[in-house]
Amino acid sequence: MNVRTLCLAVLNSGDATGYEIRKLVSEGHFSHFVDASFGSIYPALKAMSDDQLVKVEEIQQNGKPNRKVYTITDLGRAEFLYALSKPAQKDNYKSEFLLLAMCAELMSPANVSAAIDAQIVFLTEELAQIDSEVREIDMAGAEWVANYGRACLSQGLDYILNNRKALEAVAGSSLPKTEPLIAAE
Repeated sequence: MNVRTLCLAVLNSGDATGYEIRKLVSEGHFSHFVDASFGSIYPALKAMSDDQLVKVEEIQQNGKPNRKVYTITDLGRAEFLYALSKPAQKDNYKSEFLLLAMCAELMSPANVSAAIDAQIVFLTEELAQIDSEVREIDMAGAEWVANYGRACLSQGLDYILNNRKALEAVAGSSLPKTEPLIAAE
């Protein structure tokens, strides 16, 4: 899925400005699907406007630039539905924490413990975010998606909590004994 389809998904839920779209795809309930930056959202919105997939209403504001509100058109909705009909790409999961865990033998025990603690906090916060977001979404599949996200994150959190000692046990095992250890940031 690309940024264009992600923007159409947001607009299918309701009218929005580019800033509101960016906020929803970076922090809101659309943040779990595709990465999108201001640098990719605004060109996509411009291209979709040119292609008549969205219409733009400029609202004048006192002392500020005009506010552009985007609305999906029937043609845009048709393109969105067509994009949804294509098979989904493989999930793309990247984790810096897993790189640290893989290299735990090269890290000090304190750094490994700190990384584990940080991952626990991160996963706990992600679970809380899902719980708060699902209340805001008026889409039939939202609860299913939230439950899927909860299941994935909860399994990861449970695994870390139940197996942290095994990772901490290998921490520093390949470090030379004469070199000073680098403290966690």
